[in-house]
Amino acid sequence: MAAKKKVTGLKVKLVKSVIGSKKDQIATVEALGLHKVGDVRVQPDNAQTRGKINKVCHLVKIIEE
Repeated sequence: MAAKKKVTGLKVKLVKSVIGSKKDQIATVEALGLHKVGDVRVQPDNAQTRGKINKVCHLVKIIEE
């Protein structure tokens, strides 16, 4: 039986389009590795990532599993 891998970071999902957002917010979303609505990426759980998420909290969602 295969063992489940434990997620060692934060799953971040883009839930709102960046159209109409400020340039620095668009750059932050791209820095998180998100391009299209619905994209999900796993980011390391550190202060830098938390700051990026805080800056664009109205555009992204943290997925808990």
